[in-house]
Amino acid sequence: MSSHFTVIRKDPDTNARLGRLVTAHGAVETPCFMPVGTQGTVKAMLPRDLREMGCQILLGNTYHLYLRPGHELIRQLGGLHRFMGWDGPILTDSGGFQVFSLGATRKITEEGVRFQSHLDGATHLLTPDKAIAIQEALDSDIAMVLDECIPHDAPRDYVHASTARTIRWAERSFRARSAPGQLMFGIIQGGLFRDLRRWCVDAMTRMAFDGFAVGGLGVGEGEEKLHAIGNFTVELLPETHPRYLMGVGRPQDIVSAVRAGYDMFDCVIPTRNARNGTLFTFQGRLNIKRAEFGGDPRPLDEACGCYCCRNFSRGYLRHLYMAGEILSSQLNSLHNLYFYHRLMDKCREAIRDPRSETWTELGKIGDSV
Repeated sequence: MSSHFTVIRKDPDTNARLGRLVTAHGAVETPCFMPVGTQGTVKAMLPRDLREMGCQILLGNTYHLYLRPGHELIRQLGGLHRFMGWDGPILTDSGGFQVFSLGATRKITEEGVRFQSHLDGATHLLTPDKAIAIQEALDSDIAMVLDECIPHDAPRDYVHASTARTIRWAERSFRARSAPGQLMFGIIQGGLFRDLRRWCVDAMTRMAFDGFAVGGLGVGEGEEKLHAIGNFTVELLPETHPRYLMGVGRPQDIVSAVRAGYDMFDCVIPTRNARNGTLFTFQGRLNIKRAEFGGDPRPLDEACGCYCCRNFSRGYLRHLYMAGEILSSQLNSLHNLYFYHRLMDKCREAIRDPRSETWTELGKIGDSV
C-alpha cells in the first residue's frame, strides 16, 4: 500500500476513482492533468495564471534541464521550484522519451543511453543512477525511473529484450534513490504485447515504488491499440497506488483513460496546439486560422470562464495569430489549459456524483466545431 495515495471514492459504473496524492509540496486531487514545463516553464504561461486556473502539479523535463541550464546550477539556485517560481508539486520525467526521440544520435546499452546533445553535439551518458541523481538535484516531488520507450512497431524479440532492460534499470534506479521526501514511480513497458506488459507489471510491483506509470503508448500505434493495451495494463496495477498514463493527451483519450482507472496525465497537446492556432471547447476543436473567424464577435466558448473567453473575440484572436503576436500564444495557451483543467474537474465531478449527466456530456466531446 502507498502511504502517499488514498482512493477517496470509486465510480460504481466504471473503473474511475477519485484520489488524493500527498507530496512534499502539497496534495493533488486525482484524476489530474499535468501541464508540461519542458524548460522549466509551461510555454507562454505565468505560474500565477496556472495557479488561478486550478493547476495542481507541473511536469519538468530531466533531459532538457540537464543539458540547459544544468541540474547543478538549478540546485545552487534553490531547486526547480524556486528556479521557476512554482510552489506546488512537480513531477520530473527521467529523460527516456526524449532520448528515444533522438533516433540515430543515441545508442542504448546495458549501462545506459549514450546520446549527442541537440544543442551542441556533445556526447553524454544517461544511466539509471544518473537520471535519479539529476532529479534529486532538481528536488522534484516525484521522480521517474529511466526506461526505454520503444517504437510501437518494434519486433517482439527487441521488445522482450528492451522490457527486460527497463526492469533492470528500474532496479538500479530504485537502489540509487537517496532523497527521502521524493516519491518515485516505476514505468511499465512491453509494447503491444500483453504478456510482456504483464511480466513488466509483475516485476515493477515487487519493488516498493510510490506509484506506477504506463509508458510506450500514444506513439503512433493508433487509437484502438492505445485503448486496448492501456486498459489491459491498468487493470493489472495495484489499486492502492496512483496510475499515470504518460504522454496521452487528446481530451477523448483522457476521458476514456479516467474511466479505465488512470489517475494522472501529461501532454504537450494543449500548449503546442495553442501555438498552432488549434483551440479546445466542449463542442470540439476550433481552428482560429480559418478566415470565417476574422469577423466573428463571439468568444471562443461562451460557457468558458477563462480570461481569454471573458475578454476577447474570435476575430481578435484570429488577428493576433495571423499577425504573429506573442499575445496569441499566451491567450491561446491560457484558454487550452483552462479547458483541460475544467475537463479534469468534470471527470472528478462525474465520480463524485454518478447520478449526474457528466459522463454523458464528456462522451460527446467532438473533434471540430
